[in-house]
Amino acid sequence: MNNCIFCKIINGEIPSAKIYEDELVYAFLDISPINFGHTLVIPKEHHESASTIPEHIAGRMFHVASRIGIALKRELDLDGYNLHLADGLAAGQVVMHAHLHVVPRGVEDDFHWNWRQLVYPEGKMAEIAAAAAGRLKLD
Repeated sequence: MNNCIFCKIINGEIPSAKIYEDELVYAFLDISPINFGHTLVIPKEHHESASTIPEHIAGRMFHVASRIGIALKRELDLDGYNLHLADGLAAGQVVMHAHLHVVPRGVEDDFHWNWRQLVYPEGKMAEIAAAAAGRLKLD
């Protein structure tokens, strides 16, 4: 993709602080990190949505991200890490090249995801589960 900032990073047109690269994925530090060490793991192939990434590449993304999370915990002496993937504008995806965030976390880092917690009305949980299962298509 000609105008994709992540494709430009992969192609070396825009500099990045690379953490890891192989034939399938590229990982680099986010320029606007939630916490220091915040890393993005992206497929080298351009995929706007996580749903179009081939399974072997998506698996590689998560494998690499978890290893980077462990390395960052150790290097930065932190307590944990989050893996976060937003798929689509409504989910908060800003760059339309699928990417997996690795966010190193400390107990007192003062970052909160602000998850709300809804309560299902009677029967709604089973209804949604059955409907989603009916639409699920796996290879």
